[in-house]
Amino acid sequence: MRKLSFLIFGLGLLIAAPVYAKVNIFACEPEWGALAEEIGGDLVDIYTATSAQQDVHHMRAKPSLLAAMRKADLVFCSGASLEVGWLPILIQKAGGPNVQPNTVGWIMASDYVEKLEVMQQVDRSMGHVHPEGNPHIQLDPHRVLIVAEVLADRLTQIDRVNANAYFSNLETFSSIWTAQIQAWEIKAAVLKGAKVVTYHNNWAYLLNWLGIETVSSLEPKPGIPPTAAHLERVLSKIKGQDVTAILIAPFENMDGAEWLSQRTAIPIVKLPFTVGGNPQAQNLTALFEETIRLLEQPL
Repeated sequence: MRKLSFLIFGLGLLIAAPVYAKVNIFACEPEWGALAEEIGGDLVDIYTATSAQQDVHHMRAKPSLLAAMRKADLVFCSGASLEVGWLPILIQKAGGPNVQPNTVGWIMASDYVEKLEVMQQVDRSMGHVHPEGNPHIQLDPHRVLIVAEVLADRLTQIDRVNANAYFSNLETFSSIWTAQIQAWEIKAAVLKGAKVVTYHNNWAYLLNWLGIETVSSLEPKPGIPPTAAHLERVLSKIKGQDVTAILIAPFENMDGAEWLSQRTAIPIVKLPFTVGGNPQAQNLTALFEETIRLLEQPL
């Protein structure tokens, strides 16, 4: 009888104690998963749909992604059609009413910043382009800060009980991040005016921020792999120019870069591109520090 009394008392405590579920965040890319961790802290559970070794353009709506989407309270992605090949399928088949487009649980990061390369007219002959603008905004820290503010606001709407915690996390992040931006810009001043060749135009925001010029691209058109004829044109175009580096992301094919490097002695610099892109870039701060360090090496 005594044991039964203790059992009933214990169950009463469990029922009386308030239980707050964590906010489930479905992050399409590692950078947004990392930012969600900064702002959400222990109050959120984060599922990151892709890794730094994957080209987000070419993902598929796998069963594991569908399972994660069913639990999502917040969908956090780049937008500007970057995930157009798979995110709409996930939303249609597994997304709840609170994570549909234009709801509080839907954040497309590029919607909240000024985008580069916005196009008025687009057709298939132009290759894999994004008419809404370049979606790869994660390598401009100023834009990241704007997105952090949007994220904090949405989390407070979804989880009002912990609103003060989200705003406190944002305040801490903003203070540290602003100081880091200043330090990075001082350190990277030596890069201003440098010239590079890129594989794809996914470095636009980074290069715009640091004042680095893109001389040519290894892709003849966005999303089209390098051809022998195009590489010859790139070689001819860059002759006589002081090109510092050939920039490559972890998921991009090295063949064209190696061909050009062998004929010009221009070093290939593989940048992390996002969180987890190399062993050093394991969070947002390390991503920027490692990116600047690698860009400085050829100089």
